[in-house]
Amino acid sequence: MSTSPRLGDRSLFPDLEPRAYLAHCAISPVSAPVRAAVVDYVDSYARHGVGALGTWLEQRARLRGSLARLIGAGPEDIGLVANTTTGVIDIAFGIAWKRGDKVVVFDGEFPANVTPWQQAAETFGLEIVRLPLTGFGLPGEALDGLARLRACLRDGVRLVAVSAVQFQTGLAMPLAEIAALCRGSGAELFVDAIQAVGVVPIDVSVGIDYLACGSHKWLMGIDGCAFVYVSPERVGALVPRLGGWLSHEDPVGFLLGASPLRYDRPLRARADVFEGGAANGAGLAALGAGVEVLEALGVGAVHAHVQRWHDAIEPELGRFGLASLRSPNPGGRSGILALRLMGLGDVQRLVKALGTRGIVVSAPENNLRIAPSWPNALDEVPVVVDALDGAVREALGLS
Repeated sequence: MSTSPRLGDRSLFPDLEPRAYLAHCAISPVSAPVRAAVVDYVDSYARHGVGALGTWLEQRARLRGSLARLIGAGPEDIGLVANTTTGVIDIAFGIAWKRGDKVVVFDGEFPANVTPWQQAAETFGLEIVRLPLTGFGLPGEALDGLARLRACLRDGVRLVAVSAVQFQTGLAMPLAEIAALCRGSGAELFVDAIQAVGVVPIDVSVGIDYLACGSHKWLMGIDGCAFVYVSPERVGALVPRLGGWLSHEDPVGFLLGASPLRYDRPLRARADVFEGGAANGAGLAALGAGVEVLEALGVGAVHAHVQRWHDAIEPELGRFGLASLRSPNPGGRSGILALRLMGLGDVQRLVKALGTRGIVVSAPENNLRIAPSWPNALDEVPVVVDALDGAVREALGLS
């Protein structure tokens, strides 16, 4: 088994059973380095108990640095949280809202980036403005999504919440253009990046104010672990209403005899203010191992590899009655190649038929998603095409 990650080589996944695993947009399989990191974490506490804590606190500090490099931020801009949804909630309930502030969300978004804003709106008297996702670059669309957003922003908007990549279609949103519109109108920008970081290059310096991302998809960690980013320009204005005991400055000094127990220490004016309680140490160890692999490969290289994989299979799909939703604009492409079924009936029947042939995919609502990542070899493509031939016949009741 190779111990170094290589594009198109799944040697680091020796126990992975499917012939082609194409569901990284749902849950990534656990690699050998990630498994080893979790075992190391558990073993260290088995051997040393509380004595292991210092080692893993240092690991978390390094992890913040690695995550920051992935998105073009600084380590002090990163907070480690439980999942993407927690990150969204932390920001939604941490902004100093004024009654009547408008928040833009998009129809078709994953609920994790809608529900917290609805709850914040109910709590603080905000107005939710819902825009359609059409017009941002899917095949056959007029490119009017930015114009629609620009018109909305003219009416006064406090914050725009958008996913970096749309989970149903795989469309990578034009974040730099959206950020420019927000800056021009005085609005803030929140990005749910769980379908992007690790497979699509992200740079928060384009004008992203807040970002949240979980670890179990393209970062290839395990679930129950995530990070949140807060721009240095915005962190001082946050009101961390959901802060916990570890959100204070010097929160543990009283446990070490270094300072007295007090309840009036100020809350930290950094993104880690959202690290309010005990962390998922095993998840953070796993995330660290997953990110280390990505840093070795380079996210740009991973993105290019995945696009070559998509390029190879996309021309084969039409004969199976599958219409590609991949953006004609290379900048709108992600790790997800979404397909619409044309007359194939229930998409879940096709997913099941592919699964019995060793091909793992996912299908929210009516779209089939093919989502390879760096371990997927290009020579898997003919295997998947052959499986589709039989699976489509089965889904149609022809075999």
